[in-house]
Amino acid sequence: MLQTSYPYYVANRPVAANTDLEVVNKYTGGSATGVALADAGVIDGAIAAAHAAREPCRGMPAFARAAVLGHVVRRMQERFDELAEVLTIEAGKPIRDSRGEVTRGIDTFRIAAEEATRIHGEHVPLDISPRAEGYNGFTQRVPIGVCSFISPFNFPINLAAHKIAPAIACGCPWVLKPASRTPVGALILGEILAETDLPEGAFSILPCSREGADLFTTDERFSLLSFTGSPDVGWALKARAGKKKVVLELGGNAACIVDKDADQDFAVARIMIGAFYQSGQSCIGVQRIVIHESIYDALKSKLAEAAGKLVAGDPMNEDTFIGPLITENDARRIETWVAEAVGAGARIVCGGKRAGAFYDATFVENVPSDSDLHCKEAFGPVATVEPFDTFENACASVNDSVFGLQAGVFTRDIHNAFYAWNNLEVGGVVINDVPSFRVDSMPYGGIKDSGLGREGIRYAIEDMTEPRLMVLNRIGTTPV
Repeated sequence: MLQTSYPYYVANRPVAANTDLEVVNKYTGGSATGVALADAGVIDGAIAAAHAAREPCRGMPAFARAAVLGHVVRRMQERFDELAEVLTIEAGKPIRDSRGEVTRGIDTFRIAAEEATRIHGEHVPLDISPRAEGYNGFTQRVPIGVCSFISPFNFPINLAAHKIAPAIACGCPWVLKPASRTPVGALILGEILAETDLPEGAFSILPCSREGADLFTTDERFSLLSFTGSPDVGWALKARAGKKKVVLELGGNAACIVDKDADQDFAVARIMIGAFYQSGQSCIGVQRIVIHESIYDALKSKLAEAAGKLVAGDPMNEDTFIGPLITENDARRIETWVAEAVGAGARIVCGGKRAGAFYDATFVENVPSDSDLHCKEAFGPVATVEPFDTFENACASVNDSVFGLQAGVFTRDIHNAFYAWNNLEVGGVVINDVPSFRVDSMPYGGIKDSGLGREGIRYAIEDMTEPRLMVLNRIGTTPV
């Protein structure tokens, strides 16, 4: 069970300043715990401490940074069941999904521990003409400085890990704002990090109100802002971030193409995961399914049959697949979007019912292309289905979106696989699986309204470091 209260962390130390932030059990609706809430003064002090920790963090040898990350791996393994239960209570995530997230979080820190010892530079030959004979260039990657992190509610541990693990690996101090609805997982990571030998000021984890979080965006002592969340908020933060580097991992209405030669049963099984895993609250959750016309009716029936077998209920039960959405208002929003689409000519294939914060696993067809259900990010357990005639038209349909995070393609045609890779306007194309597939070492991020930059430890380290050049005149001659 959760503790009765949790402190925030300022400059590596727990501070039980208050219990002003109530964390709700998303299934029961009752109070689960109280969390310390930081104000602007506390945030300012945390930034100052991180700024002072730049040199000590930069000076940590690679083996020491790897050791810190290895400690997190071990402690997360030891506290595995506790962390999974916390996720289920604070996020409403079915317990099996919670265990999956903790497993991925462990992977993320483990990968970071490995990458901490292989942040390579390069030799740059400069003798491209007689005037540069004897000159050589060398680069090393140096930490960018203090990082500002804002993480979302849907993966409270692993998406926080994707920010803080690479920062530790490369020697950047940081301040994290976890989502106010799900802060506990990140605070437990703070408790674990406080057991290590990180320099004083290396990290702070501060739940705070949206109004009090302005410094995370505007403070010039930050060299990088990394935000994961909704597109509207992300782009607004970028506009106010000033000169700092900005990395945005935003939303999507991810599409999945099912070609005529696909293994239908496998595609259905994977789409169930992609569309309805943790109630569809994933930025790469399957929202649009584009099916070849020759198999459209058969596959649509299989999808509806499979969705009808999914169990909704108490997320602590092992059989539960669909838990509550993060709030009842989010379930109402999905209900409204579906109703508006139906009013404009769409048809519900299956599902379409709401009970409190729960919404059925739902497929809808004939959805107008200008409806919210088609154009916007649903972030819930609903997906649209539509037929296609040619593969080129299927890809054009996928590209008809302001988003571009990932796409899935089920096909046995190698030419279509490469056509999709070359022509889909997304950050990643997953062949023979859903766009929801992610391994925590791979480059992950989107284009268009889906964001800027890439996560995945090695790729995040590139954003959190800068190349520094040294030019060596090896023979001490004067250039011609």
